[in-house]
Amino acid sequence: MQVVSYTDARKSLKSVLDSVVDNVDFTIITRRDADNVVVMSQDYFDSLMETVHLLRSSANVAHLKQSITQYCAGKVVQKGLIDEG
Repeated sequence: MQVVSYTDARKSLKSVLDSVVDNVDFTIITRRDADNVVVMSQDYFDSLMETVHLLRSSANVAHLKQSITQYCAGKVVQKGLIDEG
């Protein structure tokens, strides 16, 4: 995460945007007389929205918790990929 003032972000917008994309991160832009804003890449945003969507369903949350419990208990089976070529 990076924090940049509005003035600095405006002076070097390309650099701020490139940093966000290259580092798969977000940047907070602080503003003196208004709320701060967050800039993030489309990929990072999409990933967050997918997580939010999956965690909205109590059934998905329960399944995820069960899977994590099984994994932590060592109840996993590793399988190889099938080569159909």
